Amino acid sequence: MHLLKRVLTAVVLIPIVLLLVLRAPVPVVSLVAALVALLAVQELLKLSEVYGIRPFRWPTYVLVGLMFLLLAVNPASKTPLLSTANLVGISAFAAAIVAFVFLTIGMLRADLSTAFPSAMVSVFAFSYVVLPLVFLVQLRQQWRGAFWLLFLLLIVWAGDIFAYGVGKSLGRHLMSPRISPKKTWEGAAASLLASVAVAWLLYAYSMPLSSFLLSVHLIQPKDGFFDLQKPQLWPILLLSVVLNIAAQLGDLVESLIKRGAKVKDSGTILPGHGGMLDRIDALLFAAPVLWYYAAWQVLQ
Repeated sequence: MHLLKRVLTAVVLIPIVLLLVLRAPVPVVSLVAALVALLAVQELLKLSEVYGIRPFRWPTYVLVGLMFLLLAVNPASKTPLLSTANLVGISAFAAAIVAFVFLTIGMLRADLSTAFPSAMVSVFAFSYVVLPLVFLVQLRQQWRGAFWLLFLLLIVWAGDIFAYGVGKSLGRHLMSPRISPKKTWEGAAASLLASVAVAWLLYAYSMPLSSFLLSVHLIQPKDGFFDLQKPQLWPILLLSVVLNIAAQLGDLVESLIKRGAKVKDSGTILPGHGGMLDRIDALLFAAPVLWYYAAWQVLQ
């Protein structure tokens, strides 16, 4: 029954996610990312309560909403926040200042001993959940943005599917039994090979795939892979390896948080998959990796 719920949820969500990634305007992508971020942050703050922390709920939600609202309304301006150069400075400033914001809010607490732990978990939520999703929104705005997002999603999904299937059927050697008792080295190896295979296929068929997506009006010309001279294959395969390792680490990090809180899932919003944080945990580590790679290409 659990597997059936997992499959049905994926069947419903995957087409919606692909349509959003490929076709939706950037402001819509930003607003949907805000909803995902708010749900994931809400689950994370709830988990923090198990650790004895009284989180700053509404200040955290307001900051998350403002970050994505700025991205949603700004693309039409002459100096959009979504430009790669601007976002580098803005994200660095936000990461530096957010600790002072929440510590200042903590001064209003009657019990000052709770201020630092509460500020700490809000800062962590911003860096762990919000910034990676902001990078995903900005990646959508970059040249070839839709294709890169498709690349990332397919690599992460393929890795997750093969890790689950091979680990469940053939897994014998546990990877980290204290943190994630069901993860095996066999599943991790299958995940890595699947991601590399998907990367190779996307590289080999990037032109016909981009042409097909353009012909059915799912992408615009700037979002496809239409270069006359494609990059070399080995950097793409190396990138897929790094993305897969980042995704698997992201999954383990969230498992660590849940294991410490003694819960199986971060929430129940997605039948068969748990909470929103359970569904995006791999992307939270992989997204910044791909964003930096794409940003380096834009800024060099």
